[in-house]
Amino acid sequence: MRFFSDLHIHSKYSRATSDKMDIENLLRQAKVKGLNLLGSGDLSHPQWLAELKSKLKEIDDSGFFVVEGESEIFFILSSEVSTVFNYEGASKKIHHVLFAPNFDVVDRMNEFLGKYGKLEADGRPQLNITAAELVENLINIDERIFIFPAHLWTSWFGALGQNGFDKLEYCYEDQLKHIYAVETGLSSDPPMNWRVSALDKYVLMSNSDAHSPWNWRLGREANIYELEAPSYRELTEAIKTKDRKKIIMTIEVDPAYGN
Repeated sequence: MRFFSDLHIHSKYSRATSDKMDIENLLRQAKVKGLNLLGSGDLSHPQWLAELKSKLKEIDDSGFFVVEGESEIFFILSSEVSTVFNYEGASKKIHHVLFAPNFDVVDRMNEFLGKYGKLEADGRPQLNITAAELVENLINIDERIFIFPAHLWTSWFGALGQNGFDKLEYCYEDQLKHIYAVETGLSSDPPMNWRVSALDKYVLMSNSDAHSPWNWRLGREANIYELEAPSYRELTEAIKTKDRKKIIMTIEVDPAYGN
């Protein structure tokens, strides 16, 4: 089954985000765009999480979810967080995308995240924790949690951006072993990333980071996967193993589009 996916988006509870960013509008606009797999966005926000729990139903413990009465559009549970920490005397604010296999894991994940920031303040919470500590603790909560750096090269919040790091090893330290993918972001595309040989081991993912549901935002960058069935495990394992039969391609905008 072929999935046209946008796995990093936000909800109406993130700052600078449209109040139209809700499940109903996402469903309508995904159909217009030709997407059939979306990330839920903003799992850590209590109000959005309650809405997700009330509207999304898991398909046979697969980690893929649908809205009741809708069979065309699937969801996986996803979120973005910002880690704020000091590194060699400089303040670093690095964004990461998280996937979770089910709501039980999300609840345990949020219990941990809530110790380091106010989850109700923003759909993309600021956490006073290092990137390495974030990864280590989430993997200890459940090894199925999937983590990767968001919009890798953006100046202010990308792991390799102007205010980020020279190497991913400096950002994630000994927890880099749990990072299998990087997100190109709107400001880079695969050919730009292929010039950096240190990134060759990672799968390149492209997502919209949409702050509104309209089809010129949603899916402006996307990933295409070929999976045997709707399955969180199959999706994440395909990325971990760089399965070229299942990872078909990404869809990109011109990097000149900006951050």
